[in-house]
Amino acid sequence: MSMKFTVKQIAELISGKVEGDENQQLIRLDKIEEGQEGGLTFLANAKYIQYLYTTKATACIVADDFVLEQDVKTTLIRVSEPYTAFAKLLAFYESIKSPKTGISKMAYIDESAKLGSDCYVAEFVSIGKNCTVGNNVKLYPHVVIGDNTAIGDNTTLYAGVKVYDSMRIGQNCIIHAGTVIGADGFGFAPQQDNIYQKVAQIGNVIIEDNVEIGANSCIDRATIGSTIIRKGVKLDNFIQVAHNVEIGENTVIAALTGIAGSSKLGKNCMIGGQVGISGHIKLADGVKLGAQSGVANNINTEDAILIGSPAIDASIFRRSSVVFKKLPELLRRIDELEKKVSK
Repeated sequence: MSMKFTVKQIAELISGKVEGDENQQLIRLDKIEEGQEGGLTFLANAKYIQYLYTTKATACIVADDFVLEQDVKTTLIRVSEPYTAFAKLLAFYESIKSPKTGISKMAYIDESAKLGSDCYVAEFVSIGKNCTVGNNVKLYPHVVIGDNTAIGDNTTLYAGVKVYDSMRIGQNCIIHAGTVIGADGFGFAPQQDNIYQKVAQIGNVIIEDNVEIGANSCIDRATIGSTIIRKGVKLDNFIQVAHNVEIGENTVIAALTGIAGSSKLGKNCMIGGQVGISGHIKLADGVKLGAQSGVANNINTEDAILIGSPAIDASIFRRSSVVFKKLPELLRRIDELEKKVSK
């Protein structure tokens, strides 16, 4: 990642205060443990404090209240929230890269589709009938947009994203490579002789503004009505969202999580990796689920923290996990006691 700024310029961009030489040149962004001359890094996790004293990076972003335990060679840029400041810096870098615009001659756009200004439509993109694509939308190679679909301004779909017919995607969304929006929900009616009759899935998917969806995820269309991803939701890679699910505003979900049909997740939830959520249940606002949790019943308490399968209160799980480790020894002791009692 190449750039060329002074420490002073970076500090002004992120509203930081410089401790050291503000005229030094910064030419790239580095990890703190691998920092070299000309590099800019940051310290936001206490696990990496040791590297602040050994890094060769020219400058490091740290918290206003961070107290040095020894001298450092790097110039410090103090800010209120180092991670947020670094994220702002990355966004700035992204914005100054050469923007992609223009429509490839090898793209297919139905004559009834409407495109806004400053769009980028790459090779082998297909845009179906009666689609509406907003301003500054970027569609990378092999993106397919089904008929009657609407995409809002400033949204980016990376290579190989497939969007079925009649979907709605809001503004400022990012959908990463290989994700599928609108595949059929898993609906089959059992018949005699173990035959399953497919239930037609005639609904759609609505993705509101400022949503980001990771690579190779799948958001299924509703059987009837809509599967809804509310504004500000962030989904990791390899996530399955089944038909008629609703995910509340600003909820974040880590990789390999699966949410079964018709479940409703509240606002501001945090879901760890490999979590399984059964169908037709509700999670209250602010619920936090640890990695590999299994949820089979409603969680009605706001801001509850659970882990385990079945998921239980995190504090109970932690105490229980101590017992789990001791079960073989406890069994041995019980066997010995039983033998003594029998004698």
